Amino acid sequence: EFLPKKDVLSLEELDRLCNAFIELGVKNLRITGGEPLVRKNIMQLFNTLGKKLRYGLEELTLTTNGSQLTRYAKNLFDSGVRRINISLDSLDKNKFKKITRIGSFDKVIRGIMTAKKTGLKIKINTVALKGINDNEILDLVNWCGENKFALTFIEVMPMGEIGEKRADQYMPLTDVRNLI
Repeated sequence: EFLPKKDVLSLEELDRLCNAFIELGVKNLRITGGEPLVRKNIMQLFNTLGKKLRYGLEELTLTTNGSQLTRYAKNLFDSGVRRINISLDSLDKNKFKKITRIGSFDKVIRGIMTAKKTGLKIKINTVALKGINDNEILDLVNWCGENKFALTFIEVMPMGEIGEKRADQYMPLTDVRNLI
């Protein structure tokens, strides 16, 4: 269940908070949390923060599900973003749909390739899921290698049940390493 809109920081409040962090010496900012690129007028925040890259901020990055990158990759690059993290747990359309519940695999892949062409450095984050994508580990490694993407495998966090027993999907990173 998402927070009511009134309880979510506005873009202006996020900008003030980021500026306070920069004034306190923070050099790197990553915009994340859900899917930041679906926020109305989000590029306004990136453009404002991007101007701080000349004045104390050294890096502005983004974590995204990739669904909006076709639309925003060039604008992100123009605002000063040079690196992005993209969540991608499967290269199989059907598994991707099952994992994300609503995600469009083709849209995400188009977004990733648009971001690559724009010049953004890409790191793929993949949650290793026992019995779901564990047979794709090497495919993901190879695909990222072919595309010059960094890749990070993440253990699933069983934070409560969401219709599936997430604890049953837990795959330790030592198992991922052994597969590779």
